[in-house]
Amino acid sequence: MPETSPRPSAAGGRSRILTGDTPTGQLHLGHWVGSVKRRVELQHDHDCFFIIANLHAFTTRADKPREIRESTLEIVKDYLAMGIDPAKATIFLQSEVPAISELTFLFAMLLPFNRVMRNPTLKDEIKVKNLGENYSFGFPLYAVGQTADILAFRPVGVPVGEDQVPHLELTREVARRFNQLYCGVEDVVEDDDHPRAGGVFPIPRAEVGKVGRLVGVDGVHKMSKSLGNAIFISDSAKEIRRKVSKIYTGRQSPTEPGDVSNALFQYVDAFIEDPARIAELKDRYARGADLGDGHVKVEVAEAIDRLIAPMRERRREFEGDDARILAILRDGCARANAAAEETLALAKEACGLGYFRRRLSID
Repeated sequence: MPETSPRPSAAGGRSRILTGDTPTGQLHLGHWVGSVKRRVELQHDHDCFFIIANLHAFTTRADKPREIRESTLEIVKDYLAMGIDPAKATIFLQSEVPAISELTFLFAMLLPFNRVMRNPTLKDEIKVKNLGENYSFGFPLYAVGQTADILAFRPVGVPVGEDQVPHLELTREVARRFNQLYCGVEDVVEDDDHPRAGGVFPIPRAEVGKVGRLVGVDGVHKMSKSLGNAIFISDSAKEIRRKVSKIYTGRQSPTEPGDVSNALFQYVDAFIEDPARIAELKDRYARGADLGDGHVKVEVAEAIDRLIAPMRERRREFEGDDARILAILRDGCARANAAAEETLALAKEACGLGYFRRRLSID
């Protein structure tokens, strides 16, 4: 029989972290500052699981399976190039962990449909992608699926960009509801005390990066491949300069006082490492002390290239070597299934569905 109380969300005493990406193409600087940089830091002293949510990609691109498969492998290459170490962190495919789909079905029963549709991230995606009313039933379902992506691994923290915080709040609601309904956790119990009170799931917290939302080079929308406003880690120094030069500020003259909260200075804060230099640029720009946008853009482009150059070189090592990528994913999926199956067994036992144990293997 499965255990009737959860094991700690940890390995070797380390707290567990879960986060990931939907494969829509290569990762960009927005991913780096919003989440991936934090993942690279956390992998050294946390039990990290990083999911490639390839099933979620079908919610808007079900007619492009080959493209989704290619994007899936490209994201793994980006992870490795950015510094994620598969010996320290588990990289795995959503589609190869069946416990996630089973938990999605269970969690869908705990959320009213109108609560799912009130999710601001979901509403923003419908607007940005011009879906109108022409989206599949699976599109809002993916918001429920994200709760299962996370809770299947019972993490205590989820590194996310600012725009993903509403999804995490939905996850926290599901975890509380499940623990209260099926595990007898009182509704007055504090979030951090749910596992000690007998809950299957911890209530995970958001780990938002230094830059929660990086604006794209259009200076308006969040950085996104689909909007054509992204800088990728495979971009050359020349391409980076070209893209950064497009950032619009509306300033007309280097002697005109400038707004240091504009899009360009978000890049200054995010990518120039010397605090004294940042302060100097802001002071001169705000006073209109003969500091043009072009000069600032050159410094920003150089700083971004210094960051990206080693990533760009590491990424070249994996080009054309899909067998190596698949081997990493195979090992990661095996570890992910071991963790998720344990969670599913506990959840099914709590729901009265724990009839038999099963074993899964990755060939």
